[in-house]
Amino acid sequence: MAFVLRSAFRKQALLIPFMNAVRGMSSSGGPTPPFTTLSVSRPVETITHVEICRPEKRNAMNKAFWLEMVDCFNQIAEDSECRVVVFSGAGKLFTSGIDLMGMASDILQPEGDDTARISWNVRRIITKYQETFSVIEKCPKPVIVAVHGACIGGGVDLITACDIRLCTQDAWFQVKEVDIGLAADVGTLQRLPRVIGSRSLVNELAFTARKMYADEAKSCGLVSRVFPDKETMMAGALEMAGEIASKSPVAVQGTKVNLIYSRDHSVPEALNYINTWNMSMLQTQDIMKSAQAAMEKKSPKSVTFSKL
Repeated sequence: MAFVLRSAFRKQALLIPFMNAVRGMSSSGGPTPPFTTLSVSRPVETITHVEICRPEKRNAMNKAFWLEMVDCFNQIAEDSECRVVVFSGAGKLFTSGIDLMGMASDILQPEGDDTARISWNVRRIITKYQETFSVIEKCPKPVIVAVHGACIGGGVDLITACDIRLCTQDAWFQVKEVDIGLAADVGTLQRLPRVIGSRSLVNELAFTARKMYADEAKSCGLVSRVFPDKETMMAGALEMAGEIASKSPVAVQGTKVNLIYSRDHSVPEALNYINTWNMSMLQTQDIMKSAQAAMEKKSPKSVTFSKL
């Protein structure tokens, strides 16, 4: 018992610096211009924090959000300073999903002179909204998403496009779309089966729209860690992000690109892809720097890697 308590206190002590950083990530200042739905900050030099910032609307995803996410992550992808992204929601919950009132005109009143033209326009709109979350996957920087409270509808689409998912004990997840008369069309039905692996469970969640709570989300693999509260979770997310950011960006970003490619291709195709990838990426100074640190018995965190 004493050993368990000492371990718990030691772990809590290690999180203290990150909890102090979390307090500096407060979203009280509102969205970061030019964005109106997102707050973007840099708690640590190499870590970008992106936060859905519509707490008064339960972080519902309005028209501006769908466009701003694409702009935000395209900028992050090109930002050589940033090596890892932490994504979260402001206020009492992660997100209530799509803003039905704000999006009604696009969904219920699409433009077009006849059925064919209306259909083409609807397809164009859906394609645009799919990019809102696909851009997370396309960004070569690892994205850690931290969920507290409710994660509904479009929130599940969002988190399944992220690389690492964390949540609080009070978090719950809901594939809500069937309850509003449609099939999820911006990523959940395509990514969730690959994330949790159980086709039966995915079908159950998608057909019934029932809530999945934190413990079940952990046991099925939707999230990898569960924290007691939001502050502790954000400190844990920052600690994990710091660990990733301390490593070679050539190695980390190459790993993300190849993990996603491998998910969508056969083993022989993926092996050929990494073969082609590393024929150039192995020609980096990062390998020699890392090897030298290992030989000198220095921490990998002591190595300074160039920006990418």
